[in-house]
Amino acid sequence: MVTIVESDGRWTSEFTRIATELRGALGNGARRIDHIGSTSVPGLPSKDLIDIQITVDDENGLGRVASQLSRSGWRRGRGFWRDHRVPGLPAAPSEWRKVFFDEPEGGRPTHLHVRIEGRANQRYALLFRDYLRASPDASAAYAQVKRGLAALAPDSDTYSFAKDPACDLIYFAAETWAKKTGWIP
Repeated sequence: MVTIVESDGRWTSEFTRIATELRGALGNGARRIDHIGSTSVPGLPSKDLIDIQITVDDENGLGRVASQLSRSGWRRGRGFWRDHRVPGLPAAPSEWRKVFFDEPEGGRPTHLHVRIEGRANQRYALLFRDYLRASPDASAAYAQVKRGLAALAPDSDTYSFAKDPACDLIYFAAETWAKKTGWIP
């Protein structure tokens, strides 16, 4: 069962605390540490977990950061080694590769997505977030999709599988917005 809760003003400060700990553990290994996903969009209902994207320079950085995270107690996520491919975007598997971690035992529910700078999946997460922050109507419509899917989906995997195409539709609108506004990550 997927539970969607109302937006919580503490999500931003929780991200900041976790990101500070990550920066201490990773040092210069992380190019960026960003709050992504629904909890990063003010007012957007979400599952009560913080999504964080750690951006690294290259494949070597991906391996180094994964090792550092494991040593720091972060737990490798089950089966998430790539993101879904978005129609019309590069098809190369390397564009969608990531390393995924869950919070350390007993920690605040968090998903870490470690992605490579400039890859399609790294850009997707940032553009999707920024577009929803700038577009209250799109954010409100997305909230309705999330609530409807949560009511219908029997589990988190089904919820995510059904939500991905809706996110892609939002992403295509976000690309238009990015060109119009000159958005860059």
